[in-house]
Amino acid sequence: MKFIKEPINRFIKLETSSSIILFTASIAALVLANSSLSESFLGFWKNYVTISLPGFELSKPVLKWINDGLMAIFFFLIGLEIKREILIGELSDIKKASLPILAALGGMIFPALLFVALNKGNAGMEGWGIPMATDIAFSLGILTLLGKRVPVGLKVFLMAFAIIDDLGAVLVIAFFYSSKLIWANIAIGLAIVVALAILTRFKLYTKYLYFIAGAIVWVLFLKSGIHSTIAGVLMALTIPIDRHINTNIFYEKGKEILDGFKQECDNQDENKTILNHHQLNAIDQMEELTEKTASPIQFLEHRLHGWVAFIILPLFAFANAGVVFSFSGDTNTTLASNIAFSLVIGKFVGIFLISFLAIKFKLSALPKNVNYISLAGVSMLGGLGFTMALFINNLAYSDEVLINSAKMGILLGSFVAGFAGYVLLRISAGKKNPSTN
Repeated sequence: MKFIKEPINRFIKLETSSSIILFTASIAALVLANSSLSESFLGFWKNYVTISLPGFELSKPVLKWINDGLMAIFFFLIGLEIKREILIGELSDIKKASLPILAALGGMIFPALLFVALNKGNAGMEGWGIPMATDIAFSLGILTLLGKRVPVGLKVFLMAFAIIDDLGAVLVIAFFYSSKLIWANIAIGLAIVVALAILTRFKLYTKYLYFIAGAIVWVLFLKSGIHSTIAGVLMALTIPIDRHINTNIFYEKGKEILDGFKQECDNQDENKTILNHHQLNAIDQMEELTEKTASPIQFLEHRLHGWVAFIILPLFAFANAGVVFSFSGDTNTTLASNIAFSLVIGKFVGIFLISFLAIKFKLSALPKNVNYISLAGVSMLGGLGFTMALFINNLAYSDEVLINSAKMGILLGSFVAGFAGYVLLRISAGKKNPSTN
C-alpha cells in the first residue's frame, strides 16, 4: 500500500497548500471589488493585450487571456489526470471505479435538474451547468484539515469522483457552451490531434513537436467557436504513458554517468566555480536520462502541478471572484439563491443518494474504513464548486448582472457546502469504529 499512499499524500499536500493561496486570492478579489479601488480593479481585467505577427493578430482582454489561455494549461493537466486514472489509476478497474463514477454522475445530473426546476421561467436558465462540477483543490484542502483521522479510501474516492466530475464539465463546455462553430478550424485541429496520437502509438513522441502542435491547436480552437480549453484536454490525451527506460537501466546508466562526473571532480580543485565540458555533459546526460525514465504523462504532471496550483488557479480566482455585493434592484437574488441551493442540496443528494443506492444494491462497496457519515461529508464537499463553476459562469452569461449574481450564488453555495462537509467529517472522525458494510 505504501507505493499507492505516498503519491496520493504528495498530491493532497500540494492541493492543500494551493487551496490556502486560492482562498487568499478569492478573498483579496472580493475585498478589492468592494473597496474604493473597485473601479480600477475590475477595469484592469478589461484592458486589451495584443499579440501581432506578420499575417496574424490576436487581441483579447486580460481576463480572456487568463480564462482562455492560462486555463487551457489547467485543462491540459486535468486531461493528463483523466488519462492516467483511466489507464492505470483508480478508474482502471471497473469494480474500484464504479462508486466514484456513479457518484460523479449523480453529482452532475441532480444539481443541473434542480437548478432547471428552481429557475424555470426566470432569467439565467442557460447557467444550468454552473452547479455541476466540484473544486478539487478546495475540497481536498478541507478534507486534509482533519489530518490522519480521514481514511485514505475517502481521499481516493473524492479525488476519483472529482476527476470524473471534471471530465463531465469538459464535455458540457464542449457540447453546450460553444457557439458559432467554424468547422474548418475544428477539422484541422482534430487532424493535428489525431496525427499526434498516431505518433504516440508508434512511440515517436517529442515534447518540442507536441508543444508547437498544441499551440497551433489552441489557436485553431480559439477561433473556431469551441472553447479553447478543450484543446488542452485533447492534447493531454495524446501524451504517452509508457516509459522509454526502466528503473534498472536508469540506475546502471545513471551510476556510470555519475562515476564519470566524480572522476572529473577528483581531477580538479573542488572549490573551482566553473564546471568543465565533461561535467556539463554529464549533467545533460543525467537530465535526459531522468526525463526518459518517468513517463511523459507523469513528467508533465509533476512539472505542471506547481504552476497550476500556485499561479494559474489563484490568478484565475483573483481575476474572476471579484463581485460587488449589492442587493439593489440590479442583483438577481433569485438566480444567486438557486445556484447556491443547487450546489449545496443538488450535489449532496446526487452524490450521496446514488452512492448509497449503489452500495445497497451491491453495485459498489464503501471504501475501507469509511462510514456513511463520512460519505455524507464528502458528498457535501462536492458542492464546493468554485473554480469550474466560475469558469462555466463566464461562458453561460454575457450580461454583467447575471454574471455577478451567479458569482454571489457560487461563493455562498461553496462556503455552505464546505463548512457543512467539514462538520460532518469531524463528526465521522469521532466515530471509533467506522462501518464498512
